Amino acid sequence: MSPLEQLIIETINREGRITFEKFMDMALYEPGLGYYSTGKARVGRSGDFYTSSHLHPAFGLMLAKQVEEMWENMERPADFGVVEIGSGAGYLCLDMMTYLSGREIFPHMNYIIVERNPLQQQRQRELTDRFGDKVRWTASLAGVRGIYGCILSNELLDAFPVHVVCMKDKLEEVYVTFDGSSFREETGPLSTPALNEYFDDISVVLEKGYRTEVNLGIKDWLGEVEAALSRGYLLTVDYGYSSRDYYSEDRSRGTLLCYHRHELNEDPLALVGEQDITAHVNFSSLKKWGEESGLTAAGYCSQGMFLLSLGIDEEIKRLHSESGDYASELGRIKQLIMPQGLGESHMVMAQRKGDFRSGLSGFRMTNRLRYL
Repeated sequence: MSPLEQLIIETINREGRITFEKFMDMALYEPGLGYYSTGKARVGRSGDFYTSSHLHPAFGLMLAKQVEEMWENMERPADFGVVEIGSGAGYLCLDMMTYLSGREIFPHMNYIIVERNPLQQQRQRELTDRFGDKVRWTASLAGVRGIYGCILSNELLDAFPVHVVCMKDKLEEVYVTFDGSSFREETGPLSTPALNEYFDDISVVLEKGYRTEVNLGIKDWLGEVEAALSRGYLLTVDYGYSSRDYYSEDRSRGTLLCYHRHELNEDPLALVGEQDITAHVNFSSLKKWGEESGLTAAGYCSQGMFLLSLGIDEEIKRLHSESGDYASELGRIKQLIMPQGLGESHMVMAQRKGDFRSGLSGFRMTNRLRYL
């Protein structure tokens, strides 16, 4: 039995059964023991999963173009900040800064990475060393204030710990306990009235037998974003749905998934601290809670349409004439934009604080805000 499992068992023995949300938080983030706190979280071919920034630098290039347009919309502030929360290995920062270093915006900008894991910080520093003090680090978003610019996240919110609920005669919550040999689930009364309020707010009534997740942490996170951002944009890329699709009949077992060495499973109580645990994002709640926090929704569409709107096809044309391995590069870019890859599963949302003279080109071809 691992030290993390022992700690969770001690917590259960001391406090009684714990919510799944607390179990997930410990499994992923317990200092020195959790999946994301020990350096075990690996992305890429030798890791547990891929993100868009690992597939091809064109992803970072397109986001850099969108950020550059944000700077233009804000009338080119002399001090423009890009804040990335949860940078992983740092590839998105590397690819964005590589492009922006040759642009007019570069002397006016700084890139701040929010990362609380010292080991991960060191990896990021080594990767982005060429940019010197243009890239800085902070352990939490609470240490960031007065940003004029863009706060962005790529596959961050799906790793927030979630409450798991199921509808019986009334809404109940899923808890985790220990039976002497293994972790197991049991249901009971809701740990917080906020769970009932959540479904009231989004006007969703669950059918009996329905099981799903609620990510309440997003609401507090949006408050932190609003406090850090004086004027500018929040750009979120993640896999998820609108409320209507998230809580449809087709998803009566929820969206909770686990990844270990590129293999998918649905058992979050196994491989504790050794696997990633995720749940899709409800972008309707992101929009609603954002508006309550002072962030106005500016655009929402699939990742594929977002990248096409920003001109990723022109990058494909350039690679056709310049790349020594065009077939391989094209295959990886296709995974970014095609429905069979990340093009439809991943969504992009922009929210703004302040009024700006123009819209954003990433939503030029389609904007699906009305579906949220």
